[in-house]
Amino acid sequence: MYEANEATQSISNEATDGIQRLITFIETVIKGKRPQIEQIITCLLAGGHILMEDNPGTGKTVMARTLAQCISGSQDGEHVHFKRIQFTPDLLPMDLIGTHIFDDINKEFIFKKGPLFCNVLLADEINRASPKVQSALLEAMAENQITVADTTLRLHDFFFTIATQNPIEMEGTYPLPAAQLDRFYMKIYFGYVDAITELNIYKEYAGIAHNLVNVAQALSMSQLLDLQKQAANVHVHEEIVKAVANIVRGTREHADISLGASTRSGISFIKCLKAYALIKGRTFVIEDDVKDLARPVIEHRLIYRNKEGKQKAMESIILKETERLAKLKLY
Repeated sequence: MYEANEATQSISNEATDGIQRLITFIETVIKGKRPQIEQIITCLLAGGHILMEDNPGTGKTVMARTLAQCISGSQDGEHVHFKRIQFTPDLLPMDLIGTHIFDDINKEFIFKKGPLFCNVLLADEINRASPKVQSALLEAMAENQITVADTTLRLHDFFFTIATQNPIEMEGTYPLPAAQLDRFYMKIYFGYVDAITELNIYKEYAGIAHNLVNVAQALSMSQLLDLQKQAANVHVHEEIVKAVANIVRGTREHADISLGASTRSGISFIKCLKAYALIKGRTFVIEDDVKDLARPVIEHRLIYRNKEGKQKAMESIILKETERLAKLKLY
């Protein structure tokens, strides 16, 4: 059994304080969504990006704005920049990247940076934009850089994309290409709140709107980067790494899946497991973490042969590995 030493455990407790403060601030606006909040923060601390899909009006955009406000602002002389892009069918790549404009004073063209040059990006209704625009975002997400003509420009080391999309069956939407979906560490479904929470939202909507406008910064840039480093140092048992590999390979071998998960997805899975454990106040990953994260990390990367198999394929793959881990009694 893995046991954290005293120094590591104290670091984890300090990190947990900052994470819980972030969650508490978010929950002043977002009600009844603790699992989704934890999943989004998992992607943030893992150094990845997240995609939220659901019907309009379920709180996706408000969630993204609230998180952005909680981690944007200025502390310790550092400023976390937040930008929102509303994706529409007439959006052009230069609307994201930026463009060259003529400087009358110096008589030369200068580059005016677009909204991609930020730390936290809200890509709202991303699947309403054309594939050409989506590909402009792909380079930023995949390589932390953008290319303008023959020049490559680096983005900030801390670049986090929160994308929302409506179900692809809705009119005026474009399915995201597999290459871009693979760059999102997780895809989650926001869903409706339960009846009691919804009733409370109706009663308190004015106060919730006030909280959204006035939500305070919970973490500074340096604190975020430190949490990401601590997440990277979380311990993962060799058997859990093996379980991740078995799940990834299992998607490639399953009869109902025509396109399985990539090696990149397995790396993302391990990073998310580490960050999720930190959020839970642990310095090591446990078997239940694998069960909690497997679907949101892996499933959006797969292409199924039929709708019937979609319901059972991942379930059977995950069940096989979680049962194997349970028998080992690692913790």
